Amino acid sequence: MAASYFDVDGTLVSSNLMHSAVWYMANDVNPLRSATKLGKLIARSPRLLWAELRDRRTFNELLFEVFRGTPEDRLHVLADEAYVWCMKDRIYPGARDIIARAKDLGHEVVLVSGALDFLLERLAKDLGADHYVGNRLEIHDGYATGKILRPVVAGPTKSRLIADHARDNGHELADCFGYSDSYSDVPMLSVVGRPAVINPDPALLRMARTYQWPIIELETASK
Repeated sequence: MAASYFDVDGTLVSSNLMHSAVWYMANDVNPLRSATKLGKLIARSPRLLWAELRDRRTFNELLFEVFRGTPEDRLHVLADEAYVWCMKDRIYPGARDIIARAKDLGHEVVLVSGALDFLLERLAKDLGADHYVGNRLEIHDGYATGKILRPVVAGPTKSRLIADHARDNGHELADCFGYSDSYSDVPMLSVVGRPAVINPDPALLRMARTYQWPIIELETASK
């Protein structure tokens, strides 16, 4: 049996990691603390932009630092509402169809994303995916420390996680499919035998055309 591995942000949904961070900071129980956290996030934006262009792992680590001090129970109590705002309402037309097509072919469908694991859990259930791999916040004494548990799901690490999942579940990588929108996910796409691009950025689009990978546009797709 083959597996289909999907990136999430920009591939299946129009959101990105910043949306969940901003949402949680804006919905802190204390308005003053909320404004302070949002201010810190804005002040950090130049470093975040640099990291997003240079090193996705660093971007993830810098971004999730804003969760430091957030109670674990609040992260989960608000998760359903956060999921609706950050992901559910931003699922691309056609995303459910391509997931359903993979399932019809007998594939195990796996979401691989830098998004927080408890949001990915809800997206996987909503889309009918079988498994998900996402970033996990470190929790100490009931509060987020602002650190991400290893491994950080970003960049080349995605390819290793996919290879590990395929090995542990009896999938031949040569028969597996991979889908992403970002050039930063080239390692992820290169590790599978059947790469494809969805809503690709310009650099990934050029690579897809060079190697004749399938190019899918979900932003305007419909049944």
